Amino acid sequence: MWRTAERQGPVVLLVEDDQDLRELTTQMLEMHGFSVLAAKDPVGALMTCRVHDGAIDVLLTDLGLPGVSGGELSRSATTVRPGMRVVYVSGVPEEIAVKRGLIKAGSPFIAKPYTADVLAGRLRSVLAQTSSTTDR
Repeated sequence: MWRTAERQGPVVLLVEDDQDLRELTTQMLEMHGFSVLAAKDPVGALMTCRVHDGAIDVLLTDLGLPGVSGGELSRSATTVRPGMRVVYVSGVPEEIAVKRGLIKAGSPFIAKPYTADVLAGRLRSVLAQTSSTTDR
């Protein structure tokens, strides 16, 4: 059950198929003031995009998901939630992900393994870019 009364920070939709990493990342984000909606696969993520009542500020998705890449998921999810930002996470180096066509050059990216500070800093940076472009 979601405790919506406790949700105060930016809302992150986390998509990670590894349960332990999903739980650890959720804890990292919550410790840094984010509210987390977690999904184990693209189907769950898209369902969350469709049914969640509030805003979802950023999609944090692993690139290596079963069945659908994080890049494909992000295209579908941002169709449902056009204002949602996307940050990709992968154990594959960024330059290889770009060469393979998994992400576009310059897309927000975090390499695994990452620390809680790196994760929170990158998400805040992406959210700040959104704020500055919508304030104009």
